[in-house]
Amino acid sequence: MKNSREYAKKVHKLYRSLKRKYPKVEQVGYDEPTEALVYALVSEDMYEVVAQAAINRFGDYFVDLNDLRVSRVEEIVEALRTDTPVTRNIASTLNRVLWAIFNKYNTVTLEPLKEMSKRPARRILEKMDGSSHFAVNYCTLTSLRGHAIPLTKKMIEYLRSNELVHPESDEQEIEGFLARQISAENAYEFYALLRRRSEARKGRVKKKTTRKTKAKPKTEKKTKKVKRKK
Repeated sequence: MKNSREYAKKVHKLYRSLKRKYPKVEQVGYDEPTEALVYALVSEDMYEVVAQAAINRFGDYFVDLNDLRVSRVEEIVEALRTDTPVTRNIASTLNRVLWAIFNKYNTVTLEPLKEMSKRPARRILEKMDGSSHFAVNYCTLTSLRGHAIPLTKKMIEYLRSNELVHPESDEQEIEGFLARQISAENAYEFYALLRRRSEARKGRVKKKTTRKTKAKPKTEKKTKKVKRKK
């Protein structure tokens, strides 16, 4: 990355400020890599809190990952609670990825990846139909115990808009740059804090104030005196 020293100072300053601003991050880990992959695919284009709620509902809608695999896109969309192009894409991608895993291993588990070295395991994830760059990094970090910094579009947008990375850098350059700045031990914490900050509302919604209008003073009706004829 161009001017990497300059941006490195900014990133470390950001990291320190985020640790002061937000509560301590609880490390997340998945024994089953497929679960990490599913969460990543759901949360990549959703706010984290919305994605977590959707994942929690999956337990009520689907018996297990295999049941999710054979479910129709419409059923997955129903579990996501909103029918939009985004949720339909998520549902379709989940379907493709789970079928890809099943076709390779005759089951929906990715346990064999944990017995491999990190690079070959990562290559398998990258070549999987429907798998995204974010999902691969998230699965690598949280399940395969590899060194990666997953970045959503909102996180990349935040880094660019706050001039924390070079504006001409692409997604992979930014990820590589951050991985060199943030140690493997702190990678998940940095990811979680940066994501939280990128998804925070920029400003409070101002409440609409209604102007009180002064009531007009009541005017007494003038009554005409009528003279009676004698």
